[in-house]
Amino acid sequence: MQLLIVLAAFCASLLTLISGFGLGTLLLPVLALFFPLPVAVGLTAVVHLLNNAFKTSMLWHEVDVTMMLRFGIPSILGALVGALVLDQLGDLTPLYMGIRVAVGPLAIALAALMVLFAITELSPRISGFSFNGRHLFAGGLVSGFFGGLSGHQGALRSMFLLRSGMRKEAYIATGVAVAMLVDLTRIPLYLRHLGAGQLEREWLLLVACVLAAFLGAWWGKQLIPKITYRTVQLTVGGLMIGIASMLVAGII
Repeated sequence: MQLLIVLAAFCASLLTLISGFGLGTLLLPVLALFFPLPVAVGLTAVVHLLNNAFKTSMLWHEVDVTMMLRFGIPSILGALVGALVLDQLGDLTPLYMGIRVAVGPLAIALAALMVLFAITELSPRISGFSFNGRHLFAGGLVSGFFGGLSGHQGALRSMFLLRSGMRKEAYIATGVAVAMLVDLTRIPLYLRHLGAGQLEREWLLLVACVLAAFLGAWWGKQLIPKITYRTVQLTVGGLMIGIASMLVAGII
């Protein structure tokens, strides 16, 4: 179990540095195989935060601070609302019994989001769509909300930042910095549901995942010029559809 989770953290971190998303998308369902969904979301968020802090330290000199504030402040507000909604969904009664576990509103909501974002990645027309600078505030609110709800903010964030006029390096670094702001906002709310005891029991697994994510981020930085964005889109999009199917079927 631990080896599978640590490997997922490494691979997801490598992908997410290049694509701007992927760590939560890939690590969350692996953790959900072994932990309840609210716990899996909380553990994923901790790894996500520390990994983003590490990546920000590597790329800080490339961050566009003005763009980070224009997009990051509304992202924080959206993340607060999304995390509160997640807390409410996790407490609702399951809707039906799946193949292995009961399926509740939280699983349905996460599955729907995964399918939505998978479509945005697999469709060339949609994945190439972006917004101009006038929509940065609204984009921050929307992407922050989905970041707080499920951690899937990267795809939306990319749509709003792609035409901001930043260089590729600044685009990647600024996206990482904004993601870290969202993590700092949502994790305290997650911990109310997760509880400190769960973190203490799983501290060794968390440390291993964080170190694996650091290694993946470092390697991903070396591969930025070599891996195409489209390859990452197709890989992550396909995985999201498979994971969503397992959530709805009650397998995870």
